[in-house]
Parts: sequence; C-alpha cells; structure tokens
Amino acid sequence: MSVRPLKSEGPASAPADWQPLVLAVAPNGARKTKADHPALPIEPEELAETAKACAAAGASMIHLHVRDAEGQHSLDVGRYLAATEAIRAAVGEDLVVQITTEAVGRYAPAAQMDCVRRLRPEAASFALRELIPDAESEAEAARFFAWVAEAGVQAQFILYDAEDLRRFGALRERGILPAGPQFLLFVLGRYAAGQRSEPSDLLPFLAALQAPDPWSVCAFGPKEAAAALTAAALGGHARVGFENNLLLPDGSTAADNAAVVGQLAESVRRLGRPLATAAQVRLLRAES
Repeated sequence: MSVRPLKSEGPASAPADWQPLVLAVAPNGARKTKADHPALPIEPEELAETAKACAAAGASMIHLHVRDAEGQHSLDVGRYLAATEAIRAAVGEDLVVQITTEAVGRYAPAAQMDCVRRLRPEAASFALRELIPDAESEAEAARFFAWVAEAGVQAQFILYDAEDLRRFGALRERGILPAGPQFLLFVLGRYAAGQRSEPSDLLPFLAALQAPDPWSVCAFGPKEAAAALTAAALGGHARVGFENNLLLPDGSTAADNAAVVGQLAESVRRLGRPLATAAQVRLLRAES
C-alpha cells in the first residue's frame, strides 16, 4: 500500500501547501514500567484512558505496545485485541490504532509477521532491520509486504539512520517492498550516547531522502519536542510520548502523555500548520 500527501482542511489563513500534521502518541513502549512513571499506561483500561486524553490533546494516531502477565513486551494477538477494543470503546474512530511489531530480542521475523497476519490491524510499524535483516530474508519479506498492501494494513517503516533509508529505497526499487510512496519513521537518538537526540540528527535523513515519501520523526531524550517541531516546520510528521521521553520542553517531568501531546500540538498550531484528524490519516490508506 502506497500513501499520498494529506489534504489540508485547516483555516483559510494557513498556507495552501501546508500538509496536515499526523501527530502520533507512543504512550508506553516495550521497556518502561510504572517505576519510570506512575502514569505509564500498560493495562487496556489505562491505554484507553490515555488514548482519550491524547485524542483530545491533538493526537490522531496511537502507537500501541502491549505486555504479558509479567509486564514484558508481547506480540500476543489476544492482548492486542483487548487493548484495541478498549481504545475503540473510549475514542471510537478518533484515533488510528497502529500496533508495533518490534522484536525487543524476543521475536523472530516469522513471529512478527504472524502477529500481523492474524490480527489484521488497521496500521502497523515495521523495523526494516528486523523484518529484512539480510538477503536470505528478502523473499519471505516480499511475500509478507505484498500481503500487507493487499490487506489494507497501513504500513510505517522504521528507519534508524540514513543508510537504512538508502537500503529501503534499494529494496523498493528491486520489488522487495511495495512500489509507490510509503510512510516512513525516522528514529533519532536510538543509538546515541545515553539515547539523547538532537534536532540536527534529522539532517542526514533528509539529505538521503530521494522519493516523495511522507515521513515522521520520533526522538529519544529531552529534546524530543524540539526535534518534533523541527520536523513539523520542514513538512514532516511527529510521534511523541513516554516510549521515548518523559519530559516537557522546560525539563520538568510531564504529568502524563496527554501533556506531551498537548504542548507539541500547541506549538504546531503556532506554526500555522493544521493537525490531521484520524479520518485524514486513514485517507493515506484509502487513496492508495
């Protein structure tokens, strides 16, 4: 499934070419616990409450992780269904629910793909390094991503550096990945010292970007908001939340994920850029 730019439904005073920004929240991640922050949502009811607050604050997508009975990262289909159903009960269709397929050292590519095939989520993120680690994995990956496109699952490809982006382009040219624009996520600071990113970490990605793919940024560390706002000013999209950072731009600890989302949403609006609705985000799939 390829994607197309979103159409603005913002105020008449907004620039005509200002694409609505997809603001995603990543509220928990695979590793953090309530010892890191008491408001970190883990159970379905907590995820639903967080989803409702973040949708009200400006988010149009939630990047979903679930945990097993011991609190460890899980790709269990039943747990994903329970969390998704709780979120839908809380927000209806006001958020796109994107599941992670992240391995976290626990899952091989076959298990990651099986989760998506069984669940058939509306959206999922895929780390290129994990799903296509070598040449031997390419044939199965090609079959899988062709199925993802046919099934209408909105894919987002996770890229950790400019070399990942160049490899992504080469795989697409060879037909391993679907043709046409794809939704990309540039991860800043994952392998930096102390997992602390800088807004300038975005520049190598942009230098390597050769195709008109819509792209988003997530950034580790206290400069998450600065990196996200940089992306917003340059036409990208943004993902924020407790998965990567617990702090507000002033260095204080955020009360919850909605506080992080709300501050960025207000900054984006001050740029004059409209925020995308979940319905607009779904058009990335429907118009392909």
